[in-house]
Amino acid sequence: MAALTEIRRADPKRPLQRPRRIAVYRHARITRLTHWINLPCVAVLLMSGLQIFNAHPALYWGQSGSDDDRPLFEIGADDSGDGPPVGFTRIGSSTFVTTGILGVSRNAAGDEVQLGFPGWMTIPSWRALAWGRPWHFFFAWLFVANLLVYLAAGLASGHLGRNLLPSATQLRPRSLFKDIADHLRLKFPRGEAARHYNPLQKLTYLVVIFVLLPLMILTGLTMSPGMDAILPWLVDIFGGRQSARTVHFITAGLIVLFVFVHVAMLILAGPLNELRSMITGKFVISLEDNHE
Repeated sequence: MAALTEIRRADPKRPLQRPRRIAVYRHARITRLTHWINLPCVAVLLMSGLQIFNAHPALYWGQSGSDDDRPLFEIGADDSGDGPPVGFTRIGSSTFVTTGILGVSRNAAGDEVQLGFPGWMTIPSWRALAWGRPWHFFFAWLFVANLLVYLAAGLASGHLGRNLLPSATQLRPRSLFKDIADHLRLKFPRGEAARHYNPLQKLTYLVVIFVLLPLMILTGLTMSPGMDAILPWLVDIFGGRQSARTVHFITAGLIVLFVFVHVAMLILAGPLNELRSMITGKFVISLEDNHE
């Protein structure tokens, strides 16, 4: 506003001009559709997965996990004292008191319950493995089908190669370090640069699509007794069913972290414009930003 005021003072006959803004087509219809289908899939998979985990809230490495094995990660409740049970989370040899969050929490009625993850994070909200498994399996297959549609459409349209593969210039260390520094300073691409994914986005999406998601799917299949009979080599690849369960849990956690960072970046970069681009496909850019 101050700059426009100075222009008016220098030339009173010159009209004030708003920055030129244009809408560019950023996301194809199939990209938007599969993106929004992923939203309920990831949410239900997470909540039903935590319900399944609560049946035995501990992670091991190897073929089987028993009371004699030392868990790599464990959530539980210690009720050996005279007072109320104490919730704890154990990672390796380190133990943390997590009463009220993990191990021991309150249900909707206000009663204290011994539960790995609290009920508000699971589907259903009470301990019910038999109910959590169907929810998890249904949305898992829906998620896989949706991913296959996205990949097929991306390959057919050239979206994967054109928009997600970083160029040789973008992969140079100097370019990558600059992009990381810009993100840390919350400096996002503007003008013409906002039309396309930056190198950090491209690398992140590639890791999620071609590393984390396949790992999550394969480890999920490894934990299925039916699939073990059809594909016995899966168990050998991951070093046992309990190892696959641990990798599955870690991979799911990394995907949840990606979602949180993705949403945070969306809010910081301008939620209205970003959401509009994923709903209508059109992203608004300011041409004046090209000269900054």
